[in-house]
Amino acid sequence: MKPNKSIDGLTIRDASTKASPIPTKSKDVFSRPTKVVKKATIQKTVKKAEPKKSTEKLVLKPTPKPVTPEKIPEKKPEPTVNTREQAVEDFLKPVQAFDFDGTTGELKASEKSNNKEEFNIKTKTKEKSKFKLEKKKLDSEPNPKKPSKKRRIIASIALVIVLILIGLVSWAVFWGNDIIAKITGGQGNVLDLIKFVEPTYDPLKTDANGRTNILAFGTSGYDMSGDEGDGVHAGAQLTDSIMVISLNQETGDIAMLSLPRDLKASPTCTATGKINEVYWCNGGGYDIPTEQEATAANALMAEVGSILGIDFQYFAHLNWGSLITVVDLVDGIEVTLDEDINDEWWTGAVYQAGVTYRLNGEEALGLARARHGTAGGDFSRGASQQKILIGIKNKFMAKDNFSITDILTLASTLGDNFRSNFSIDELKSLAHLGFDFDFENMRQISLWPDFMTTGTLDNGISYVFPRAGVNVYDTIRDFVATNLSNDPRVYETPIIAILNATGETGVASTETIKLQEAGYQITTTDNAPVGYTTKDKVTIYYNNNKPGTKSMLEKQYSEAVFTSIAEAPEGINQNYDFVIVIGPTPEPTTEAETPEVTE
Repeated sequence: MKPNKSIDGLTIRDASTKASPIPTKSKDVFSRPTKVVKKATIQKTVKKAEPKKSTEKLVLKPTPKPVTPEKIPEKKPEPTVNTREQAVEDFLKPVQAFDFDGTTGELKASEKSNNKEEFNIKTKTKEKSKFKLEKKKLDSEPNPKKPSKKRRIIASIALVIVLILIGLVSWAVFWGNDIIAKITGGQGNVLDLIKFVEPTYDPLKTDANGRTNILAFGTSGYDMSGDEGDGVHAGAQLTDSIMVISLNQETGDIAMLSLPRDLKASPTCTATGKINEVYWCNGGGYDIPTEQEATAANALMAEVGSILGIDFQYFAHLNWGSLITVVDLVDGIEVTLDEDINDEWWTGAVYQAGVTYRLNGEEALGLARARHGTAGGDFSRGASQQKILIGIKNKFMAKDNFSITDILTLASTLGDNFRSNFSIDELKSLAHLGFDFDFENMRQISLWPDFMTTGTLDNGISYVFPRAGVNVYDTIRDFVATNLSNDPRVYETPIIAILNATGETGVASTETIKLQEAGYQITTTDNAPVGYTTKDKVTIYYNNNKPGTKSMLEKQYSEAVFTSIAEAPEGINQNYDFVIVIGPTPEPTTEAETPEVTE
């Protein structure tokens, strides 16, 4: 049998050699005996040689006495010479003023020594001791050049976290910039959105009347390309939803007006010439690129503005995807329609007038598209879309808070499904002003059926056009100008009566002239009914349907008592929107009641 080869240069021990037992861990094995050395001097004993036996006579010499060295007397220090030169020399000599007691460690004054050599020895000894202490201290601390393994692991983890955070921030900025660029048409970035300064909100742009007019229009599809789930529809870029939103930043008034998609418009790129083709024709085709968005939207704003006689400052383009996501984000909306809708075969929308329904995103989309089985077709669809916007507004105002997920979902949805010409600062101003708008009294303006009708023209195509005639919009423009006035007394057209309860002649007539000069239209001037009594200077009975006029009367009569017209006493006609009753003039105070004024 061949002997085992050595491993790593070590020769295998012969099997016959017995292994030494592993010493037991005991005091005898690991303790080394301490050698005690006595302080006494050890003298070496010298063995004397034995003398040889000889016949010669041994002569012994006397042993010499050891020579003891003379004792050198210690040199006593010379007395100090108290001279000026010696004082200067002593002052210039290095002196160690303080020292530490080796036993107690306390600071003590050292003995002054004039011995230069002794001073140098002490100084070197202290420097050496100091060096040993510092070296011991450094040895006890971890070497900064060679951190421990644990520290290296922690540093690596921290570095990875920092890199991840930098990556997330970079991605968020890039993603946020992309979304904001899409929403605003390149008019802003994330830094404009999150400014760490005191927020200021500049007013939005306005027209000559002081109103801000926004053209909101929608296209089909779940994205801007028009994808409807089974492909891109050929008419995906047709604006089947066109709505005007007009705002008064001073009073908070909001008015909405919808136009039907089949409205006869100026000649377009097709022989049909309907208003829903204007955006598509000026955008360059079925898939309108982002850079062409403003050109197409501006063309649509110009066409709608010409028809209605108004100027637009902004546009907002949405599609199906944005509507579904926003409605689902607020957990559904509630709507109450003014007419029955039975569009089961086309959109699945079947609703009864006067009944409140709760809709999710898909159901809201179905209602927004429904125009069959309705009394007004496209006009009914426009009214339904306005109801949906009101429902979204109500849920946004009622929602307590939005989570980060909600905000990111909304931002992502708007980034992919919303386009506008608002700058980022204008969007912030719009959001801020939203708290001041009178959403409860949002006005819905309808052109149907008083101002528009439908019919088939000579080319065999069915259109919507003005009752006054094709492309004759004068009456419609006057109606729109009245309803988009900044004066609520103009668009609310309140019916006002003034009654005299003083018993004096001419009081109601005098008040009528005063209000007419202030811009009010007074319908009736009369005396208060027989038996009517009041202690108030002015009492105003009002109808809740005219909030704008009521707000103005509250400023006109700051000391008046306002009471619902439903609570008016017998004899007050409740068909009026406002009944202003002028009461007796308070009697002047007597001299006895007038307090004396002392200087």
